[in-house]
Amino acid sequence: MSKTSSRQGLDLDALSALWEQRWPALPEGRQMRHVHPDRWVRFHSLPGSKRYPESDDEYAIMLDRHHTVLNELGPSNTELYVVTREWNEDAEPIARMPQLRQVDPDARHWSSHVHDDEFPDDIIYKHEYVSVRPRTKQALDPLLRLVADEVIAGVTLAPLDLRWLYHPYNGGGDVFAPSASVTVLKAAHPDWLSTHPSGM
Repeated sequence: MSKTSSRQGLDLDALSALWEQRWPALPEGRQMRHVHPDRWVRFHSLPGSKRYPESDDEYAIMLDRHHTVLNELGPSNTELYVVTREWNEDAEPIARMPQLRQVDPDARHWSSHVHDDEFPDDIIYKHEYVSVRPRTKQALDPLLRLVADEVIAGVTLAPLDLRWLYHPYNGGGDVFAPSASVTVLKAAHPDWLSTHPSGM
């Protein structure tokens, strides 16, 4: 039986199948960069590659850059998938962080798997949650601010057809998209790119 959220009409089995078809790698930026290097670009969220916003003006710049990239990626759907992740030593998901419950209250548990088994006596599990949220500043900005402040990590935003993925992090955002879209974005925002040869 398909795992479907009656509140959102969210079919988790269908999402898993589509994700595997579109992005056949674990849904995490660090791994995705190695699997799809031609489909990746990183943008920094503040001038001069500053890592953390320290004023209302800097928060406004950071949020504007995130939304500019999201809008230019298209399409003009009114909703996005929001994937959030938490890590702990429990194989079964436990209560989510209060901050995540507040900004993403309708998220459903999607999957859990071993994240790090390098030390058998201290295995870390990753728990993934997904919701469908409006593609608006009101819906997304509280989440993006938590990421910028390094309160949470491991967030992914994606359109319902998964044609691209966006991983905001504390300092910018990683885009995974068709190579032509990546090329257009790079040309549109050269000042937001890293000067490091690796693009990081």
